[in-house]
Amino acid sequence: MATVLDLRGLTCPEPVLKTRECLSASHPTLLEIRVDNMASLENVSRFLVKNGYAVEKEEEEKNTWKITASGSGTVVADLDDSEYVACGTGTRKTLVLITSETLGVGDDTLGSGLMGNFLATLPELGKELWRIVLLNGGVKLAVKEGKALDGLQRLAAQGVSVYVCGTCLGHYGLLEEKKVGETTNMLDIVTSLSLADKVIRP
Repeated sequence: MATVLDLRGLTCPEPVLKTRECLSASHPTLLEIRVDNMASLENVSRFLVKNGYAVEKEEEEKNTWKITASGSGTVVADLDDSEYVACGTGTRKTLVLITSETLGVGDDTLGSGLMGNFLATLPELGKELWRIVLLNGGVKLAVKEGKALDGLQRLAAQGVSVYVCGTCLGHYGLLEEKKVGETTNMLDIVTSLSLADKVIRP
């Protein structure tokens, strides 16, 4: 019989936390989870997949999705820890936290160009560059065509993980427009910040 979780009405990062609590407490082999926003749908599904579950998603009605997950019930990955270890050993992990479309203040056109140049130059960090996190207005960089998006897509293709705040995308009405990166939640972001050896905030 399926373990049923109703996570509707919960905001980031509660749906992932509740799912983690359920896995840790009862190790279910079959789950039926309901959520009411796209960010929760992506975040919960991604967490379940990381823990070895096969996931099916179905929109039952407007703004309500059912996630059906089946697996062994053995928790194998807690949030970002296993992904962090998988990045390799002996290399410092640098995280870049971007909270705006522009770099600096004074002139937005100049700032936009500088941000594009900044992202194009980040590969100079080499293997130390681990993750880019986009928050608040920074999520627009994962949507808007231009040099900044091109830079993010190149970095993602090179193996740099790009995390895009799901709550922020939802606030700006951009969940369906994202062109690069993983939609994520505040728990994953805080965990990433704690795991990073160095954080750069331009």
